[in-house]
Amino acid sequence: MWQRRIERVNELLLREISNFVLENQPPDMGFVTFTGVSVTEDLEQARVYFSVMGTDAEKARSLDLLNAMRTDLTRRMRRLESLKRIPELHFEFDATPERAARVHEIIEHLHAPPPASAAPAPKPGKDRPPRKKT
Repeated sequence: MWQRRIERVNELLLREISNFVLENQPPDMGFVTFTGVSVTEDLEQARVYFSVMGTDAEKARSLDLLNAMRTDLTRRMRRLESLKRIPELHFEFDATPERAARVHEIIEHLHAPPPASAAPAPKPGKDRPPRKKT
């Protein structure tokens, strides 16, 4: 039962953080996607995972802006009736979407048809001499 409570708190925090950032996003923040929240068992701390489409400078800038928004975000979450205690938020960059895109790119490259100018590869076994019958 305790595990289910933590999952529900993770979902609630993810939804509230996403909505808050969407409503209050500065124009110079990159395209931020929140990928998950992980709350400690004592509900004192929460890691908020996010990804950003852009350069390393845009990622660093987005992290700085998220950290600057932390106080206002915590203040807004105090109005939630389902949480007695608001965990301390720690934002962490999540590179999983970038890695997934790279894997997809590699798979697409492997499945791409060979160029038309290339000769077809010989099939195995066609160039071998016939076996002698004994």
